[in-house]
Amino acid sequence: MIIIGIDPGLSGSICFFKDGKILDVIDMPTMTDGKKNKKQVNGSQIHNEILKRVSKIEKHNVRVVIEQVSAMPGQGVTSMFNFGQSFGILKGLCSAMELPMYFVRPARWKKYFNLLNSQKDASRTRAIEIFPYFSSQLSKKKDSNKADAILIANFYYETYKKED
Repeated sequence: MIIIGIDPGLSGSICFFKDGKILDVIDMPTMTDGKKNKKQVNGSQIHNEILKRVSKIEKHNVRVVIEQVSAMPGQGVTSMFNFGQSFGILKGLCSAMELPMYFVRPARWKKYFNLLNSQKDASRTRAIEIFPYFSSQLSKKKDSNKADAILIANFYYETYKKED
């Protein structure tokens, strides 16, 4: 089974995970929007990236696990709109591709990895502890979004295994 863990948003990441191992992690594909060079999620490229990795796999053997996001206090209206738009693109894309989707709240997967109330960078440290072979790809502070996607995929893998 291929698990696709997604940390949504413009600076998010997508992790491709199989049998407890990281196959690949990519930054969220984005593109510029309009004259002000604002970024938006590139749904077409996300489709291509997912299709490239799952085209030869039966759809019932793919799980897309998306972090269930919502508005946060202190966030600006524009940034929340953009975040919601990215989340909607991911949901629509997976629906159109007929891939099963699961949603996990940040508190749930973070509690599982003892990351509640920790710094953003703590997920990167935790991912390196669990997957030391992938540490070179998580060497920068900005790689915490990749770590989040990895941990989201791993959370589903470990909790799904227990339900079998």
